[in-house]
Amino acid sequence: MPDTTIEDLGIRKVFNSRGEETVEVEVYLTDGFGKAAAPTGASRGSHEVVYFPNNDIDLAISMFEKNVAPDLMGLDASIQAEVDTRLEEIDGTENFSRIGGAVAVATSMAVARAAANALEIPLYQHLGGANIRDVPYPLGNVIGGGKHSRGLGPDIQEFLVLPYGAPDIYSALKANIEVHRSVFKELVKVDPTFTGGRNDEGAWSARISTNTALDILSRVVKEVSSKMGFEIGIGIDVAASNLWDGEKYVYANENVSRTPREQLEFVKGLIEKYDLVYVEDPFHEEDFTSFAELTDAVGDRCLVVGDDIFVTNAARLLRGIKEGAGNGIIIKPDQVGTLSRAWDTVRLAVSNGYVTIVSHRSGDTEYDTLAHIAVGFGAPIIKSGVVGGERIAKLNELIRIWDYMGKVARMNRTFMQRLGR
Repeated sequence: MPDTTIEDLGIRKVFNSRGEETVEVEVYLTDGFGKAAAPTGASRGSHEVVYFPNNDIDLAISMFEKNVAPDLMGLDASIQAEVDTRLEEIDGTENFSRIGGAVAVATSMAVARAAANALEIPLYQHLGGANIRDVPYPLGNVIGGGKHSRGLGPDIQEFLVLPYGAPDIYSALKANIEVHRSVFKELVKVDPTFTGGRNDEGAWSARISTNTALDILSRVVKEVSSKMGFEIGIGIDVAASNLWDGEKYVYANENVSRTPREQLEFVKGLIEKYDLVYVEDPFHEEDFTSFAELTDAVGDRCLVVGDDIFVTNAARLLRGIKEGAGNGIIIKPDQVGTLSRAWDTVRLAVSNGYVTIVSHRSGDTEYDTLAHIAVGFGAPIIKSGVVGGERIAKLNELIRIWDYMGKVARMNRTFMQRLGR
């Protein structure tokens, strides 16, 4: 058996897809090696862990070198929970404000990768076990707005596609790419001056309204669905916390303000009109009541997904479960600092009927780790864009994982029961 004892760790500054500084951690085992870098979100929930202590990357690196690295040496990297618990103990706070959530999650992921490499098994098997056979459906951002497009596109942040009828991962990814490509042609028809600008996640960023974006996406999805021979759904990420001014939701580009009740009716109307299968963050991060009302109103016709409201935090999710808020949850390990914390939230979600969606960040890295986390955690959906090097790195890895699995590979259709499709 290989020796998975941690012998040394290193850290350096690297850049994410937006050119922002982040940290990359290397972990050296007696018989293995692994590394990982922390992604960065532009739209961050207020209950997420602290990214860098005092917003200072140099302080984070110093804390790693003085406190984290020496204290982790000698631990068994194959016991992820033990390593992650030690990270929490070293930090001593609930939100990693001492060493920084970026340091914590990069270390946690690097340890997992090192252990998998030493054991000579894929990372997804190390995380989820040898019998994993389900691959998630890709949820792709096609048209961008909101904060990700500097407020110059639609007020809603993301217009998404979910090829939930695809028989395999390659067909699913191809469908999303076909939709993305065809939407550009439609945008040029609407605005001949559109130059093909894309936002942080590779979504088209055009000066159009919410309804125009959904009209275009609906037409294209029908065409691509007919061409591919399977169903493709439409979704949105409202990112409503960015619209909330404390009293109402301000849609600046549409010159409209909506009360919480009006926001509820607006979102319900979009679900009905466009047959949406997915709605993320339709209300601000403290409005559990409206989440519950929408979930009750749409039943199983649509996933009502919480990101900023839950931030992958088990305690926040537990409140949502008690109040009936949502039926889906975004999982981002960097929001809580470690793989173990994220895995705890996944287990809580699944045991209470919530659909889990493992998600990238707008400022992501070239690492393919997220694909393995999604498969290992058993998530039926992965949200990782459609195009762009840091997005394709994860999506192409799903194709490789499908091939590694061989004949036992299948698409994870568990959420289809929730949608009744």
